[in-house]
Amino acid sequence: MPSLEFKGKQHIYAHHLTVPYRQLVPDDGRSLDPAGADDNLIVHGDNLEALKALLPRYAERVKCIYIDPPYNTGNEGWSYNDNVNSPLMQDWLERNGAVDGEDLERHEKWLCMMWPRLQLLKDLLAEDGVIFVSIDDNEVHHLRMMMDEIFGEESYIGTFVWEGTGKNDARFISVGHDYILCYARRQESLKTNDGRWRARKEGIDEIYRVAERLRNEHPDDFDAASDELKDWFASLDKKHKSWPHRHYNWINGRGVYFAGDISWPGGGGPKYQVLHPKTKKPVRIPDRGWVFPTEENMQKAIEEDRVHFGPDESRVPNLKRYLHETEGQVLTSVFYQDRRAAHQDLVRILPDAQFDYPKDERVIRRILEVATSGNDVVLDSFAGSGATAQAVLALNKEDGGNRKFILVECEDYADSVTAERVRRVVRGVPGARDAALREGLGGSFTFCALGPAIERDAMLSGAALPPWSTLAAYLLYTASGVSVGAGELAPRNEDGLFHRGAGIDYYLIYEPDVAYLRSEAAMFNGAWAQRIEAASGKEGRKAVVFGPGKYIGQWELTDMGIVFCQLPEEMYRGG
Repeated sequence: MPSLEFKGKQHIYAHHLTVPYRQLVPDDGRSLDPAGADDNLIVHGDNLEALKALLPRYAERVKCIYIDPPYNTGNEGWSYNDNVNSPLMQDWLERNGAVDGEDLERHEKWLCMMWPRLQLLKDLLAEDGVIFVSIDDNEVHHLRMMMDEIFGEESYIGTFVWEGTGKNDARFISVGHDYILCYARRQESLKTNDGRWRARKEGIDEIYRVAERLRNEHPDDFDAASDELKDWFASLDKKHKSWPHRHYNWINGRGVYFAGDISWPGGGGPKYQVLHPKTKKPVRIPDRGWVFPTEENMQKAIEEDRVHFGPDESRVPNLKRYLHETEGQVLTSVFYQDRRAAHQDLVRILPDAQFDYPKDERVIRRILEVATSGNDVVLDSFAGSGATAQAVLALNKEDGGNRKFILVECEDYADSVTAERVRRVVRGVPGARDAALREGLGGSFTFCALGPAIERDAMLSGAALPPWSTLAAYLLYTASGVSVGAGELAPRNEDGLFHRGAGIDYYLIYEPDVAYLRSEAAMFNGAWAQRIEAASGKEGRKAVVFGPGKYIGQWELTDMGIVFCQLPEEMYRGG
């Protein structure tokens, strides 16, 4: 497979592996009704470090990622400043500041910025997870090649073309579209678990409302109601959400339907006689034969009001396909959504917000509708105005799901715009056009900052010891690659058990207290080992014990089925 080469690639190729793990430090004052360790998250900080910080808890647990990174138009003023451990890269960054239209190396910097982030995003994706990336013509060609290399060509699902609003001041072509690239972590797992994506057809609720009104106005005349429904469709603008469904233009007591083909696909179907219900004469038989294999099947369909007859026997009947039975549809690769609407929506929620080009919550919700369900986790590491969180909460309100969102935003507006938008849509937005939004979408979130690094050389003077659950999740992930939410850690017993994996029990001897870590009480000894051997060994399980020190040799522990791993001494050495 061809690979994408760019300046700096050799230095950032494995940069994601060298980024330190940092603590996520909750800020109760900026959180909204925080609901525990596996609550919705809004993280304020550099998204490269934030993604690494999420790994111990969320590696291979995120079902859907949607990101809208800088498009690199030359007008965004973003800076590339990742702390890459390379003198050549450091020199390059020192000589070049913010990326703008005059920067001849802006494409290389954008690729250097995106590469490690996409690597970490891939690590966070579940086996059947998917990632969607918004982009425009400036970098779509580079992004496609980069994602082919990171995720694999075989993981490419497709590209959406988002038609928005053109610009009349364009010199040659008014470009009015963006792209959304979609890749799977493993497309085979996606096919096995989900089979196919289906979205609820947009605009159908308005069709239902009009049909109900017409039924009430013409209670005894379905033909008159159907004629007026056709007139209503004809009056719509072609960009109206209901317009694509204008073939559903018949009304009866069962619902709204369209009269579709009733013949056998491909031809060769049966050709028995069917009597017209009014004239009692045989109707015309379709050239390809009936879709129903037997007369009994046809009669049952007629009794269930699923066959649409013409005024007399001279016309071939049709099959009634009811809208309420066919609400799902495949997403089309090209769709229209006016980009100005997203800004108008944000102004209604945050009238004083100074924010250009917010993401459109409706577009994100459409993606999440087909790609997520139930308790799935959704991640947006370029969170911006917080539209992804609103999409998650709105979809939960709509279908009763319990999806969780994780937002990461590095800018200073992470609290005043990103989190504040979520606070308001949770509680309710007076004057909102949508009734659910006026009422409030419900939910909660924990606002976090990035704390000290969890590593031997960086953290852990006595003043910066991580919480027990944070260290337990980190140690489990770095030792075994297992990612669990803090809520999934086993209740800590008196011996420090915190996780039971595949044939291995994990124990942690630790308190975020220097005095305890220096004390005799924290030293792993023979009696402690015997208790663990009795608890784990009797079931034929091995044990891994993390602790600050021990008074028993590893050779004895090996015979007991125990491996001891000493915590870095800097953790309890003190200042």
